[in-house]
Amino acid sequence: MITYNEIHEAVRKERGEKLQLQPLPKNFIEEVATYLREKKEFSSKTNDDFSENSIKNKKQLENARTLFKELIFRRREKILHLLLIATETGTSKRDFENMLDFEAKMFENLLKSIESSDIQVNAMILNGRNEIKSEPPHIASEETDDREIFETKKDDSKQFVIFVDEVNEFMDLNGEMLGPFQKGEKVELQKEIANILVEDKKAEYVYS
Repeated sequence: MITYNEIHEAVRKERGEKLQLQPLPKNFIEEVATYLREKKEFSSKTNDDFSENSIKNKKQLENARTLFKELIFRRREKILHLLLIATETGTSKRDFENMLDFEAKMFENLLKSIESSDIQVNAMILNGRNEIKSEPPHIASEETDDREIFETKKDDSKQFVIFVDEVNEFMDLNGEMLGPFQKGEKVELQKEIANILVEDKKAEYVYS
């Protein structure tokens, strides 16, 4: 199992390289998730919250979560830099070798979105338009029902999914534990997490 020192070392290496992603074990996320879960379980079972072991355990749990969030943030910055290179030069400078699976999927999804946007902009230019027309703002009428009001206020950073298979407890991109989830269970998750689950055929999108 991964140790606190190994998590700290991974962050140290990521800090040391401004642009290049550092290699991580393919099961790094799962290892960190297991580490955090066991630390959390230890804290819940201890009878003395002020014992030396208990205080040390809680401190390591807090620090490990902070380090993990920093690691994900720094790697995401580097991936966005690679994304800009790929879109601006048209070359394939994609450091997939050092990307974790969910990072590679995120990169591909973002690249497709940018390419799709570029196609739309180029089409407008070819058609002689000199500005991008935006959709007029939606103004709710007196007949607007509660469902429409809810939809205009929903969080675009999240997505509802329904699980088509059982999924064990796992860690999200903020270092928080999610799950376990049962087949048929409907939940709202971060879009990045939802996309990964759908691509892995563990869940399906819910739009209603």
